Amino acid sequence: MTASAAAAGGRNTGGQEAGYEPDPQRWRALWVTLVAGFMSLLDVTIVAVALPTIQRDLHASPAQVQWVVSGYALTFALALVTAGRLGDALDRRRIFLLALSGFVIFSAACGAAPDITLLAVARLAQGLAAGFMAPQNSALIQQMFRGAERARAFGFFGATVGISSAAGPITGGAILALASGPQGWRWIFYVNVPIGILAVLLGRRLLPRTRRSGRGQVDVPGILLLGLGVLAIMYPLVQADSGGIRRLWWLFLVGAALLVVFAWWQRRLVARGSQPLLDPRLFSTVRGYAVGAGVGTLYFIGFSGVWLVFALFYQRGLGFSPLRSGLAVTPFAVGSAIAAVVSGRLVERFGRLLTVCGLTGVILGLGGTALLLRLAPLGMAPWVAAPLLFLGGIGGGFVVSPNITMTLRDVPVHMAGAAGGALQTGQRLGAAVGTAALPGLFYVTLGRSDYRGALVTAIGAGLVGMVASLALATFDWQRDRLKRGPHQKCPDEVANNPVHARHP
Repeated sequence: MTASAAAAGGRNTGGQEAGYEPDPQRWRALWVTLVAGFMSLLDVTIVAVALPTIQRDLHASPAQVQWVVSGYALTFALALVTAGRLGDALDRRRIFLLALSGFVIFSAACGAAPDITLLAVARLAQGLAAGFMAPQNSALIQQMFRGAERARAFGFFGATVGISSAAGPITGGAILALASGPQGWRWIFYVNVPIGILAVLLGRRLLPRTRRSGRGQVDVPGILLLGLGVLAIMYPLVQADSGGIRRLWWLFLVGAALLVVFAWWQRRLVARGSQPLLDPRLFSTVRGYAVGAGVGTLYFIGFSGVWLVFALFYQRGLGFSPLRSGLAVTPFAVGSAIAAVVSGRLVERFGRLLTVCGLTGVILGLGGTALLLRLAPLGMAPWVAAPLLFLGGIGGGFVVSPNITMTLRDVPVHMAGAAGGALQTGQRLGAAVGTAALPGLFYVTLGRSDYRGALVTAIGAGLVGMVASLALATFDWQRDRLKRGPHQKCPDEVANNPVHARHP
């Protein structure tokens, strides 16, 4: 590859790799992957509003019913990097379709579960299927799109990620309102079945196959080290409601040690010329990847837990139904949807500055909402909060989509699955921290204050993660602006990049 060609491939335009021919079905195929991705991410939060009903109908304890939410998040996060690497090495289309089929089957099993034990097991399996499906989404975008089209496609993908997180409460509330009765919660799972079957049929017809590149090695020791490390960190978090952090704090140290060994093993494989599970040069030589992963992880620490805090405030503090509670935060989802689609077109021009502005909007919107809810009459709470939530949603749409685009745009296609899996693993870990810490802080504060004070304290803690994300994004924006401008990449840097030198 010549320097000029490499430069073209490394810029934000994504370049035109040798032999690339646009797939005429690529936009239709994109919508198949987005629908499947939306279902898998929505299932992280949609179940939360139904937990009281599930607990009552299945005669479950609080610790048992918590596994319906946390078990899904656990296996989802465990699968991501391994699934991405297998998609790179084998066939992303095949793995996507198999995982989507499994997701449909296990969704039906969740809906039909006769007791809490089988429901928890089915949710573990459903999360595993979702984890194998998720990294194929971003990898297929890398494979099917180039240049400005790739930025637009990642804009839609980012909208899916952001909206699915915010839309979980209202979607769950709406389903419970429509499927009234003691067994209505089962439709939260059953609704995935017809949509998933249709997505499988369309996917078989529209999704492209991965071109084999001979990189079929699978790093089994790396899979074990990373999986055990993520498990050790996630397990105390998913057990937070039953005192898991206090009892199992030592697992954080074990997990950190395992991840250090994992990083050492990956560097050793690269030095030996073998294929690692997660190439460490993604973080050291692929421009924007390390910063983007950090921005996403820190943002999701604050972003994910906020919605559980709002649900607790509206449902327990103000006595709202699940549907009304979901409607109260809908302005954020609407603003996020609008901005995420638009940002796919703006990221080519503004780059990291778009993320900086978006994070500022989220911080102002959510922080202002918390203060208004602290001071305004309770009967007017949803109305006075709506404009600021909409502002926060606009900001959120300018965070997730551009950050995904800028993090993955320079990743070689043959590493796209592992890179996307690692990016989403960071987001899932951040989300696990946020969803464990913020509701816990809400309850602790509630013991010495009222619901308003607990809301302000918990959301304020979430904003700390967003401020840290803003600081990292601002640093990256200023560094690029001072050195080369927002998006320009030195041709020699790309030509000498050992990762980019191996484009298929």
